[in-house]
Amino acid sequence: MSQTTPAQSQENEATETYGTAALAGTDLRVKPVGQWRPSYLRALRAGDYDGWAAGVLHEDDVEKFLDADATFDEINEFVTDAMESTGETPGKSGGSSTSRRSTRKR
Repeated sequence: MSQTTPAQSQENEATETYGTAALAGTDLRVKPVGQWRPSYLRALRAGDYDGWAAGVLHEDDVEKFLDADATFDEINEFVTDAMESTGETPGKSGGSSTSRRSTRKR
């Protein structure tokens, strides 16, 4: 993995947009859900909140997330707020919904 120079970090930060959500009274910056990698979602689903935070939070906010040592309820509320702040509604997928009727030919 290559190291990012300070100039590259500034350029990346300038081109990335973040939403914000509060965790334990501290606003943290979160990447839009569309920029999350599948591995970040797997970490979230597996309860690896530290791994998820390292992937989706602004690099300066990851330590704040870890230091907060929030409860599961606080983290779940934070994740919901973070997704909503970036324009994504939790539990809603852009994919097509499945029909309850069978698609089997008769």
